[in-house]
Amino acid sequence: MLYHFSDTPDIRRFEPRPSRFGPPLVWAISAEHACLYLFPRNCPRIVVWAQHNSSAVDRHRWLGTAARVAFVEKRWMMQIRRARLYRYRFPTAPFQPLDDVGMHVSGGPVTPKSMTPLHDLPQHLDMAGVTLCAVPSLAPLKPVWDTSLHASGIRLRHAQGWN
Repeated sequence: MLYHFSDTPDIRRFEPRPSRFGPPLVWAISAEHACLYLFPRNCPRIVVWAQHNSSAVDRHRWLGTAARVAFVEKRWMMQIRRARLYRYRFPTAPFQPLDDVGMHVSGGPVTPKSMTPLHDLPQHLDMAGVTLCAVPSLAPLKPVWDTSLHASGIRLRHAQGWN
C-alpha cells in the first residue's frame, strides 16, 4: 500500500508537481514508512530506528527501549497535537520505487483510492510504534547520522539552528 499525507481534505486527483530532484512528480510513501509523515507539513523531525546491524550501544543511547523514536522541537508539540491530516491511499501501479526509505514517485497524475482523516497525531505515532520525543533543538542530534542506526531527517531547514 502507498500513501500520501496532506493537510488538504478534498484532493480528487494528484498532479505531478515540480521537484528539486528532476521532472514533476507525485510522491507516495510505503505503509512501512508512513509514520515519517504523521506530522504537520513543515514540522522538522528526525526519526531514528535500528537496522539489523545496529550496535547495542547505539540502540541504548538513541532508542532506549523504543523501536522508533521521532525527535521534534518542543515548540512544535502544540501544532502536532492540534494538526489534522488526510491520508490518501494510492494504487501501486503508476508508482516506481526510489532507493530512499519507502519513497515512490509517479510522473503522471494519480487518483487516490480513498482518504482517511487523521486526528490526534501522537496517538497515531504511538499506534505505529513510534515514541515521540520533544527536545529543545534538533541540532544536537546531528551525530545520530554517524551511528549504526537509520536516521531520517525531514524538513530540517525549518529546525532552529540547523545549518
